Amino acid sequence: MIQTRPWGYYEILHEELNCKIKKITVRPSGRLSYQYHNKRSEVWTIVAGVATMTLDDEVSVHTYGHSIRIPQGTKHRVENKGQDDLVFIEVQHGSYFGEDDIVRIEDDYNRK
Repeated sequence: MIQTRPWGYYEILHEELNCKIKKITVRPSGRLSYQYHNKRSEVWTIVAGVATMTLDDEVSVHTYGHSIRIPQGTKHRVENKGQDDLVFIEVQHGSYFGEDDIVRIEDDYNRK
C-alpha cells in the first residue's frame, strides 16, 4: 500500500519482527523533516535521482548505488534538489518501526 506525504510517497516492501523495508520517492523540491529515531537505525540506498543528505548537520550528495548508514539517534534529512524523482530503499533495523518513532526537529510542512 502506498502512503502519500507532502514530499512524495513511500511503499512498504517487507516487514517482520526486527526489520522493515520501504521504497521512498521524494518529488523534486521535496524534503523530509530533520529528524531522528529512538528505536531504530536505517540504511538508505539510492536507486534513482540525487539525494542531498544532512546527517548530524553535515551535508553530502549521493547518487545511484550509494548507501548511507543512519545510526539510531542520529539527526538526518534528505532533500531532492533535482528535476527528477529521488528514489531510495530504506532498510530499518531495531526494536520498533512505527511512524511515532519519528522525532521531528524541523519540518517544512508543520508536522509534529
